[in-house]
Amino acid sequence: MSRAWPSLDAVPTSLWLGGVAAGTVVLFLFAVQLLGAATAAAEPTLRGLLTRLVVDGSSALGLSWLASYVLANGSVVAALALSLFDAGLLTAESLFLMVVGSRLGGAAIVLFIGALDYFQKDRYSLQEAVSMGVLTFLLTHSIYVPALAVGYLAFPSLAGPALEVTGEWTVALRPLSVFDPVVGAVTAALGPLPTFGLAVALLFGSLSLFDRVLESVDTSALRDHLFRRFRRTWLSFAFGVLITTVTTSVAFSLGVIVPLYNRGYVERDELIPYVLGANLGTLFDTLVVAVVLETAVGTATVLLVLGTAALVTLVALVFHRPYARAISAVDDRVLADRRVFAAFLVVLAATPVLLLAVPLVLA
Repeated sequence: MSRAWPSLDAVPTSLWLGGVAAGTVVLFLFAVQLLGAATAAAEPTLRGLLTRLVVDGSSALGLSWLASYVLANGSVVAALALSLFDAGLLTAESLFLMVVGSRLGGAAIVLFIGALDYFQKDRYSLQEAVSMGVLTFLLTHSIYVPALAVGYLAFPSLAGPALEVTGEWTVALRPLSVFDPVVGAVTAALGPLPTFGLAVALLFGSLSLFDRVLESVDTSALRDHLFRRFRRTWLSFAFGVLITTVTTSVAFSLGVIVPLYNRGYVERDELIPYVLGANLGTLFDTLVVAVVLETAVGTATVLLVLGTAALVTLVALVFHRPYARAISAVDDRVLADRRVFAAFLVVLAATPVLLLAVPLVLA
């Protein structure tokens, strides 16, 4: 039987949340440092594995996209890609593609939350229950596919200026060397691969901890304040960025809206800017990981992903009405026809597999 969280009545809410938040940040930073050390120690094994799997750009994209499905957490996949790059196992271009791939698969968690809501309520079909997940996938891909094309083509010319901007960002993070003795001891005691697995588990756990803590808090006030403001496009967008950045969790920032959306409290057109904001906010924890690992090129690469995604998002917001109509038309088509819905899910599942497998077969 799982142990219940302490009652908020017994501990002041702000103190309890502050303590847990501080502990989560420490765990997150430690996990990133441990992941970097484990990746460096396991470099020979990982190099052989990645040499077989990542044979070109499409396989790098497919690997991270598929891994985001499996872990239901794109942030963990992006952090892992950064640690692999820091160990010299990925090129900057492959890192760019893997960070983008982590976002293309990141909406899987919203589909999963919708499916859970379906099993809890009998009032609507599975298609209706996962409708926000479908919408999130459409919005995410409408932003990150163009961002992928623009960023990858412009990568050679943009990487230099971005590197100049981020080259000095690592200086302020030298205090993180306090983790070095513990990181070194754990790596020496367990060995590279067990330490690598432990680091991934701790990173996943630190991000999931915020979700569990926030689930213990009454979110009705948050929901009430949020959906009243969704009618204002730019304010809704700002809420999406802010909440996802603060909680480092798309699972929370979008998951908290799923029941409202399924029950008709939030209209689709009102929700679109919020989801666009959440899709940008989720990259900030990846940027933190890059800075913590003290890799200027990695930081610049993540900044390029963020910048190109922000540019495409800005265009979508400026032309919000036609953009929302186009997304809504596709969304209606997917949800109205079971065959189209099934085909949509098959395409989402098959695309990353093909991106990963086809280059391996042709190599």
